[in-house]
Amino acid sequence: MTKQEFHTLTQKLILLDGATGSNLMAAGMPRGVCTEAWILENKKILIDLQKAYAFAGSQIIYAPTFGGNRVNLSLHGMENRLRDLNLALVALSREAVGTDVYVAGDITTTGKMMAPSGELSYDTALEIYTEQIQCLSDAGVDLLVAETMISIDETLAALDAASQVCALPIMCTMTVEADGSIFTGGGAVEAAMTLEAAGADAVGINCSVGPDQLVSVIRSIRENVSIPVIAKPNAGMPHISDTGQAIYDMKPEDFAAHMEVLVQNGATIIGGCCGTTPEFIRALAKKVR
Repeated sequence: MTKQEFHTLTQKLILLDGATGSNLMAAGMPRGVCTEAWILENKKILIDLQKAYAFAGSQIIYAPTFGGNRVNLSLHGMENRLRDLNLALVALSREAVGTDVYVAGDITTTGKMMAPSGELSYDTALEIYTEQIQCLSDAGVDLLVAETMISIDETLAALDAASQVCALPIMCTMTVEADGSIFTGGGAVEAAMTLEAAGADAVGINCSVGPDQLVSVIRSIRENVSIPVIAKPNAGMPHISDTGQAIYDMKPEDFAAHMEVLVQNGATIIGGCCGTTPEFIRALAKKVR
């Protein structure tokens, strides 16, 4: 997909998919394993999930390459499998949805603090993202998404890496508190404006909190950028069970109703994050279409 094709596509409301990680855990993925490797050992679970999202109305599916950068893979001793994992995971998503649904190459934070507050330099972050994005581009993704980002500077490194590697459109979403503040400093509006100026094709929020808590944040972003605004929140705020599991109580219909309010306040690319399932996307499609 070219940037112009993305621009044309996003003239209308676009539906993303819902959660991947929380659904994999519900399907039996143990805590602490390398998600990317586990998926390739349990392919049918991922394929069935993404088929269900496509059937529910998702127009863009996120390939399960979320943690496929060198830093995250090194936590499991799998950094040398980086290229093979990313190529195989994109191929799995393509097998699931074919060419009727777009496949986004998914990248995220390294989890390290950027200098001068932390040890991660801009040049190192640029190298890390360049490596993964090259693999995703080679795998044939239709677009890129940098999601659940916790630092504006790290997201800028991902944007710069994407521009050096390919001409694919890239969406960027930060994770924020209900007031729009970012964990490492700054806020959602500042991030959106900065990322638009740096070449992002769409900006917004994912994960974070529930859709009911993001109305003013989404409205403020919409008022300050000219590119599409993304809203991909959790299914409300979870409570932790006696076994340590995050339980999300928001129902699909309630989620869809709150998401409709976000659309009314400027979100035009919408989906769900933690706790959402294909039922949430189906309810969302029914409500906003």
